[in-house]
Amino acid sequence: MPKGKMAVQCCHASVEAALKSDVPLLQEWRVQGMKKVLLKVKDKKELLMYNQMAKDSGIATALITDAGKTYFDTSTTTCLAIGPDDEDKLDVLTGELKLL
Repeated sequence: MPKGKMAVQCCHASVEAALKSDVPLLQEWRVQGMKKVLLKVKDKKELLMYNQMAKDSGIATALITDAGKTYFDTSTTTCLAIGPDDEDKLDVLTGELKLL
């Protein structure tokens, strides 16, 4: 996926996750500078696994599926936002992943 398309998909995920977040967590995240980290997984199966793990941990998530109207020919799951939440809690969940 081109960098611009990837950026837009990440923006969709970030906004959606923020809108789903607990207000005090969201306010703390904003005060701390709204940190975002882009990580990579090997495939959709792994992406869905992290989505479920985050949900099971009580962390807000936003799984984004592109409608397939521009770059993709069909509906395609593109990215996942996890959080905002306590950084230590997020690191336990995603600390093994590599930066994108």
